[in-house]
Amino acid sequence: MPASPLVRKTLLIRETVTSDAFGEPCAPITRIAALAVVANPLAGRFHADLTPLFEIGAALGERLAAEAAAALPGPAISYGKAALVGVNGDLEHGGACIHPRLGAPMRAAVGGGAALIPSNAKLAALGAPIDIPLGHKDDAWSFPHFDTLTVMVADAPRPDEIVVCVAYADGPRPHPRVGAGPVAG
Repeated sequence: MPASPLVRKTLLIRETVTSDAFGEPCAPITRIAALAVVANPLAGRFHADLTPLFEIGAALGERLAAEAAAALPGPAISYGKAALVGVNGDLEHGGACIHPRLGAPMRAAVGGGAALIPSNAKLAALGAPIDIPLGHKDDAWSFPHFDTLTVMVADAPRPDEIVVCVAYADGPRPHPRVGAGPVAG
């Protein structure tokens, strides 16, 4: 197990959708995001070796994924990940936290996942929102499951911090009507 990163705080955000934007009821859809605000050990200057950030992703992956998956009322159908990097960091710092080592624990927490995990990273100041893209965990072409969960932390990221986010959903968008996606063959 990698060394634990310096975590300032964690958040667990739960959103339950029971109707679409027009008030048309739908089966409840729950989206959960688990976030950790961590110190960025590479903030402030260029580093060719991003290994410390790979380790942060690995260390947070199990913890955040387990918390988020356990908070869902039903099995996870969709997943996504994101990183919000403080302004003394680099966009590549966010990618280093969420790409090389975060996916395996996310898949393990929900019993697998054949599809790539959609992701997003950006540089931002305190309180900036981040859109966590969601996609079906086993079918990358499931159009009803292309979705977004927008989250923010009022006091993060500070200039030398990164907010690492994992998200799961137990259903598609409310009343998806754009088709099922291409048929394999």
